[in-house]
Amino acid sequence: MMAITCVDAYRTLRKGNENYVTGQSTHPNTDISAREKVVDGQHPFAVVLCCSDSRVVPELIFDTGIGDLFVIRVAGNVLDDAIIASIEYAVANLGSSLVVVLGHEKCGAVTAAVNQVAGGHLIALTDKINPAIDQAQQQDGDLVDNSIRQNAINMAEQLQKSAPVLRPQYEAKTLKILPAYYALTTGKVAFLKG
Repeated sequence: MMAITCVDAYRTLRKGNENYVTGQSTHPNTDISAREKVVDGQHPFAVVLCCSDSRVVPELIFDTGIGDLFVIRVAGNVLDDAIIASIEYAVANLGSSLVVVLGHEKCGAVTAAVNQVAGGHLIALTDKINPAIDQAQQQDGDLVDNSIRQNAINMAEQLQKSAPVLRPQYEAKTLKILPAYYALTTGKVAFLKG
């Protein structure tokens, strides 16, 4: 499979989400031949960093199939070195031209951070989300929802600045890195910038 441009990857995800929202999903690349095509290698056109919440399933939300997306799931869609390295791998070695940081409505990790519920290892997540909460406190509206959106924006901005792999491609406009917000109630993905 030939790599697609970041603009085409963005359009494909938007169209796939439109299919999902309207109940017209096509479920592409889900048959036996699709499975067989990716046995010897993968070429996902996009990376999706999303929450591990069971209600957030990128392959369904964007109406994609086997080998289309490189999905990384972690509560609160936060970054660490292993996650950044995984994204770099997909971009540098697999040809992914789009990275989406997907926050979602009613995110438990962000809610825990807002409510300062941080027992055990949860503090490793909430510490990464706290800057978004600080910014969201200056915004009108619901603190949790604004924090979820701001967290996705912050993580995307960190990736845009990440050297040596991502920043040069982002600045050359061969790679898009976008924050987004998934509404559980409607299924709609809103791209927050870009």
